[in-house]
Amino acid sequence: MAAEEEENQMKAFLILEDGTVFAGTHIGAEKEVISEIVFNTSMAGYLEVLTDPSYAGQAVCMTYPLIGNYGVCLDDMESLKPWPDGFIVRELSRRPSNFRCDISLQQFLEEHGIPGIAGIDTRALTKILREKGTMNGMITTKEYANLDEVLPKLKAYITGKVVEKVTCKEKYVVEGVKELSENGPISGSARFDQEKYLAGEREQKPSLVTQLNGKGRKVALMDFGAKANIVRSLAARGCQVTVYPALTTAEEILKDQPDGIMLSNGPGDPKECTSIIQEIKKLYDTDTPIFAICLGHQLMALATGADTYKLKYGHRGGNHPVKDLATGRVYISSQNHGYVVDTEKLDRSIAIPAFCNVNDGTNEGLAYVGKNVFTVQFHPEACPGPQDSGYLFDRFLEMMDKAKAGEKVDAAALYGKQEAGDGKNAMSAVNEEAAGVTNETKNEGEVR
Repeated sequence: MAAEEEENQMKAFLILEDGTVFAGTHIGAEKEVISEIVFNTSMAGYLEVLTDPSYAGQAVCMTYPLIGNYGVCLDDMESLKPWPDGFIVRELSRRPSNFRCDISLQQFLEEHGIPGIAGIDTRALTKILREKGTMNGMITTKEYANLDEVLPKLKAYITGKVVEKVTCKEKYVVEGVKELSENGPISGSARFDQEKYLAGEREQKPSLVTQLNGKGRKVALMDFGAKANIVRSLAARGCQVTVYPALTTAEEILKDQPDGIMLSNGPGDPKECTSIIQEIKKLYDTDTPIFAICLGHQLMALATGADTYKLKYGHRGGNHPVKDLATGRVYISSQNHGYVVDTEKLDRSIAIPAFCNVNDGTNEGLAYVGKNVFTVQFHPEACPGPQDSGYLFDRFLEMMDKAKAGEKVDAAALYGKQEAGDGKNAMSAVNEEAAGVTNETKNEGEVR
């Protein structure tokens, strides 16, 4: 049966802008797309990856070799639809096995018009992207004899202003929970109820929230491509969340008198968001507490005079270590970004690094001097990914409480005085500690 299915599958090709061609089998919708090719190292959470608006304008290669084995549970979607232009896997499981499964991944891709390719060497593709950098590519079922007609189109492709494509069309309100029980069982205490399952009743996801410390607080969330779990993380703590379209003016947001403002994740080059950056500067100039994630973090940096640049191949996955420069503690984080803030050009009188990436020393967060503003590059709402940094939502709520009490808050005070290059120095220290290198062994090595 498997051999018969293999024979019936249509051929597909992935053509990269450097002329590399991968041949495989067609999956998903039958259409040709040109997109930016990126890779994600998560072992699970492919539905959350597909429905993350930050992937708009990109085709995603999953590095884990088997994708689709637990199917698609529609309750786990991070937005109303998938956003990548294409999907690339080593092997697509066509027979999912999971009691929560609604449809197969193949069905999901077909229904939403997303083409893909399976059966290629995703390790080889990832190695090319790591060595040469992120590049554009085409997923097609047509076998081109002459690549000269294709390559100019690939090189000309740009993602453009994708934030305006993924943001909500009008503002809406999500009420916070009134009781902890509304969030579902506390993680670790959930029990499978066979009778309810057989009756078709969905069980609630376990929750890590243990107190309603946001009850009565109003949060304004600017939607640049917000994942659903950002709203859920705030509402689960009792906050009322009003979600605003990306092009909403600062005046309209402030008119609603929020206790705190959140800037969401989103796709594309932050420097394309010129009008949004101007509005964020107006929000920064107020005393309202602000917490920003991912694209929001980059936009706040640009609004205050800092700079951003594109990474060679980006950070995408659920296993990226980041170091909190206040405590020295390292957290495993979920990430999805291709741009970072340039700390070499950062004015330390405006903002200082709060987190750094342990792998490459790039910036993972900023604390703003004399302001109630704190931003991170990674995803504390973590869908998919570890829950290590979920405490940052509680820190945001503390910022709101202090502001409500009339206290002057300086987000940077926690991190002390820093010099340029502190992020890279911190990365070196973590790497040396992991390798068992101490000052004593360093000196011994020098003597030898």
